[in-house]
Amino acid sequence: MYRGDCLLLKRGRPMKRSERLVDFTNYLLNHARKLTTLSFFSDRYGAAKSSISEDLVIIKRIFDETGVGTIKTYAGVSGGVVFTPEISDEHSRKIVSEIATLMRESNRILPGGYIYLSDILGSPKNLDKIGKIIAHAYAGKQIDAVMTIATKGIPIAQAVSAILDVPFVIVRRDPKVTEGATLNVNYMSGSSSKVENMTLSKRSLAPGQRVLIVDDFMKGGGTLNGMKSLVHEFDCLLAGVAVFAEGPFKGQRLISDFKSILKIKSIDIEDRSIDVALGNIYDA
Repeated sequence: MYRGDCLLLKRGRPMKRSERLVDFTNYLLNHARKLTTLSFFSDRYGAAKSSISEDLVIIKRIFDETGVGTIKTYAGVSGGVVFTPEISDEHSRKIVSEIATLMRESNRILPGGYIYLSDILGSPKNLDKIGKIIAHAYAGKQIDAVMTIATKGIPIAQAVSAILDVPFVIVRRDPKVTEGATLNVNYMSGSSSKVENMTLSKRSLAPGQRVLIVDDFMKGGGTLNGMKSLVHEFDCLLAGVAVFAEGPFKGQRLISDFKSILKIKSIDIEDRSIDVALGNIYDA
């Protein structure tokens, strides 16, 4: 309920400070990476800017201590406050260590040296954390779009794009009529050494955009290298490459500059064992 521009409770009274802090926090969490002026909050709560600034100090301290994210304030006429979701290194390592334990289960081994990941990457909680981990790794970099290839990489791309608040685009191996004109590239599969094709709608990216490529699993890096070629064909810039897990691979990978959350060192099919460690995203 509002009176003028002021947010009121159902009974028609202005919020108490404790109530205002709850709504203030909820607003920031749901408007991440958006610059909002202090005047907006002053009008919203019918409070002086000095009171709003004091509220921000409290919320910022709690966010810092709990690792929820950072709050930055900007002075001037066009200034305001911006909340950026983050995840602390300690919390990140704890989460990934728990996921690594799940990945060591012997029944996950699939033919061809792959690992069953659908249950892990099908969990909204896991995806939210994975999205934050990858987004945090590229904090400070301008990213205009997230790219992945159908189908396993889509949930990860969606999670990362939600944190970064940018669109994600889906590369396909077969063109879809519903996507209109497409741009196609041939690429060499790193694991099978076969020439394959991938396609992306010409409306997906604009020249000059900075693109972050993400995927669920990497062996030889052929698919990721193919997406890199697509980025260049669109006259875009590569912001980075990140994967949930890199698998063991004998030979020369087709891509070397990438970040991984987990590294699968070895898969012993006979012993049904998987050696999993933290990926290079945690390297100093």
